[in-house]
Amino acid sequence: MIITTTNSVPGKEVKEVFGLVSASTVRTKNIGKDIGASFKTLVGGEIKAYHEMMEEARKIAIGRMVEKAEGMGANAIIGMQLSTSAVMAGASEVIAYGTAVLIEE
Repeated sequence: MIITTTNSVPGKEVKEVFGLVSASTVRTKNIGKDIGASFKTLVGGEIKAYHEMMEEARKIAIGRMVEKAEGMGANAIIGMQLSTSAVMAGASEVIAYGTAVLIEE
């Protein structure tokens, strides 16, 4: 599956547009990680536990989006974007979305 953030795949012609494809995941860390993150805010720096959580969430959302696009018959997703939001204290949602298309091979 080719995924681009641009609205085309360079050197390839879009043969068919299937439409919007999106997927999401909501992730949270356990209380132990939250306590560690709270201490980190006192001294500053990267909160690695949350960085890892968000990296995993992006991979899951993109993977689910790809599965949906494949189910539509697409071999590429163009205009892909990621969006995040806090759904409650300590929980974040990551949404991946784009346009599922069939490009020439």
